[in-house]
Amino acid sequence: QKFLCSNCNNILKRALQTLCGHRYCSACLAWIVRNNKNAICQKCKEEDPNTLGEESLLAEERAFGDAAINKEISELRVHCVTLGCSWSGIMKDFEEHQSLCEYALIPCHTGCGHVVMRRKLADHLENGCVNNVTVCQQCHCSLAGSEYQNSLQLVLIISSAFFFFFFQQSHSTSSASKDRCCFSEVGCAFRGSKEKMKEHENSSVGAHMLLLLQHMRQLQGTLCSAARAAQGLAPRPELKLRSAGKSISDLQLENKLHVFENIVAVLNKEVESSNLEILAFRRQSELDQNIIRGLELKIAELHRCLTQKDAGLSSLHKSLLFSEQASYDGIFLWKITEVGRKLQDSVTGRTVSLYSPAFYTARYGYKVCLRVYLNGDGTGKGTHLSLFFVVMKGDYDALLPWPFRHKVTFMLLDQNNREHIIDAFRPDLTSASFQRPVNDMNVASGCPTFLPLAKLQSPRHAYVKEDTLFLKCIID
Repeated sequence: QKFLCSNCNNILKRALQTLCGHRYCSACLAWIVRNNKNAICQKCKEEDPNTLGEESLLAEERAFGDAAINKEISELRVHCVTLGCSWSGIMKDFEEHQSLCEYALIPCHTGCGHVVMRRKLADHLENGCVNNVTVCQQCHCSLAGSEYQNSLQLVLIISSAFFFFFFQQSHSTSSASKDRCCFSEVGCAFRGSKEKMKEHENSSVGAHMLLLLQHMRQLQGTLCSAARAAQGLAPRPELKLRSAGKSISDLQLENKLHVFENIVAVLNKEVESSNLEILAFRRQSELDQNIIRGLELKIAELHRCLTQKDAGLSSLHKSLLFSEQASYDGIFLWKITEVGRKLQDSVTGRTVSLYSPAFYTARYGYKVCLRVYLNGDGTGKGTHLSLFFVVMKGDYDALLPWPFRHKVTFMLLDQNNREHIIDAFRPDLTSASFQRPVNDMNVASGCPTFLPLAKLQSPRHAYVKEDTLFLKCIID
């Protein structure tokens, strides 16, 4: 069953598999799609009409060549079912056999309407085909193929007999040949001795052949008249030879030309069949190109989806990092590494300030962050480390009281736990820095002169240790 087309129910030819998993001949699928606007797989309808989906829609670009099933079919053992034929082999050789099977019934190419076995076509053309007629070039009499062949064979037989007879006569040693030319039967009047006769025969070959040719033409005219009489036509005694140069070899050539014309007619039909096959291959190639283009579009769409998913994963990764670093109790410890390089970047202006990760005053509280200028800002530029507090736009701002009123405490930790730097402030309720944020974050507010730079690098303290410092923020 898997080798049969879902449409014609015959053995699959150039099988295509649709998205629903059923198989069609490429020609069948093309015919269905061409003649139905929204073609539905018939097998899907038969199996379960209630579960028809988008995959049951038939389209040439939604089907692909099933190379595996085509290979299996090409290797199937089959035999010819034509009566009398004993051929057997594999499927890929069957089409070639069909074009050569001697027992296959084929129409006669002359258009006579008869259907005959391929092996009997020659007999039909010769004996039974009413359209296979030859016109005699001498008497213009229409003869069937068999009559023409019989007439020609009779002429050739008689011609051969004449040639043989005169050949024998010319080499005979009988006494009767000594005084009369052996071609006297066809009109030569020469007489002489044996020696003179040999000279005559050697010197008169052309004249003898001309006499013999004239005699043959007369015989041919007689045969043509006999053929007309056999057909019930009135004899035409006034017929004469139309040209002196016409010979039996001309008739043989004309017969061969007639045979060649029949062969050319058969070859023309074979060429026409080959052209149809080439056209089918070209159409199949176009279908394959459409399938390839469809697959390329699908690949591009999948690539776009993968890009979007990569972007989503990147965003999710950032969210996870934020969740790991975020604090939800109003206490935040900020570790800053590579302090020497970052301080140099701040001096040169490459990176003037640094923002900390966001943290929260409570689980559903204010969202805030810190901003530090390692080379100072405002009144502390170039002399102090400046530390600021930033109120950010949060998810729960609509439920929180505004302006922001909580006390903010800054700490720079001495990593030897001896002398921490501490500063604190309460928000200026009139400042825009502590109103409900309209943008992602408000203007920073804090301590421009939080710590002198000389003290930051002092060997007496461990504010910077192993090129790392720690800032802490506590919100009451």
